[in-house]
Amino acid sequence: MDALVKVWKWLCDYFGVKRRGRRLPIKDISSLCYFIETRASHVAQTSLYGYVRTRAGVRYPELFHNDSFAEALDIAKWQVWLACLADLAVYAGGLLAHRTSAPDDRVGALMAAVVSQALDATGIPADAGPAFAAGAGRIRERLAGTDWSAVTDDDDPFCESPEALVVWAPIVDELKQYDTEIVRNSVRFRWQQVRRDLRRDLDAAAVMRSDIGDGRGGVRPAGTPSDGLNDGSSRAM
Repeated sequence: MDALVKVWKWLCDYFGVKRRGRRLPIKDISSLCYFIETRASHVAQTSLYGYVRTRAGVRYPELFHNDSFAEALDIAKWQVWLACLADLAVYAGGLLAHRTSAPDDRVGALMAAVVSQALDATGIPADAGPAFAAGAGRIRERLAGTDWSAVTDDDDPFCESPEALVVWAPIVDELKQYDTEIVRNSVRFRWQQVRRDLRRDLDAAAVMRSDIGDGRGGVRPAGTPSDGLNDGSSRAM
């Protein structure tokens, strides 16, 4: 039983899940980055592996002995993560804009710093495939083109992650055609609790007071020395 408890605690920490009675306030760029990166990882992995497991049934463990499948699954994992990261970053930026009435350029610069911190910490994973770098670039383009004051507090910002799961999951197209709407809705459903947690724990005014940093993705809380960057915890998949 002690071993199971330890495993559960490790999983909670890995995925950024708050244990009962414990809240993690989001009051600076590093804590916002940690929230976005870990929740994006959680939604990406549970959505992808859940879909594959459902489709494979009892044959699910056998698939991992197939090198081609394992490689495709790794590539899909990272592509879905990128889409989840983008969706949640846009949603978070919208909350910051609406709660503080900060100008769009300030919100955009802050969210670019948050996403850069997550992407820089991840680098280009060896198993991510050749399309990973382009996908990371598209996140930055999406943030640069976002009208933050127009972002809505609903599931509209979560437009890329459901589609990414449909496109990248290593499931044959003949089966995907029957699953598309169900798969998309399952991803949207997974975001509901994430949205509730962010609404509850986000101190938007405190985050907006954070110093964006050196312009290269490094961030630090306002008032700290420029050579003491605060690198928030992130979790690679």
